[in-house]
Amino acid sequence: MGKVKTSYSCGLDAAVDVVGGKWKALILWALHDGTYRFGELKRQVSGVSEKMLIQQLRELEADGVVHREVYREVPPRVEYSLTELGKALNTALLPLGEWGDAFMGQILAGKAKEQAV
Repeated sequence: MGKVKTSYSCGLDAAVDVVGGKWKALILWALHDGTYRFGELKRQVSGVSEKMLIQQLRELEADGVVHREVYREVPPRVEYSLTELGKALNTALLPLGEWGDAFMGQILAGKAKEQAV
């Protein structure tokens, strides 16, 4: 893993540290519906590799926003859910998701225009 931060310059710095990267916000968003097993979660977050999903879930668990429950069965069952901290973070991400929904067409048009250049 990378260098461990010992301080943040502001609250946004702390929040981005937790949700930064391509997959973490999408994982958190998928978990807002409830508890998922690994395979179910992988299907919810399309495009993520198994290795990356494992890494991102470990980081989210270390940050205290995702709970990992291991059931001692054969075969072993592992379920992931949001902690209270994770639920609060998802609430904070809601306006960002709404912004993305509202401007998705504009964003895609800008990307297509950029690619055509």
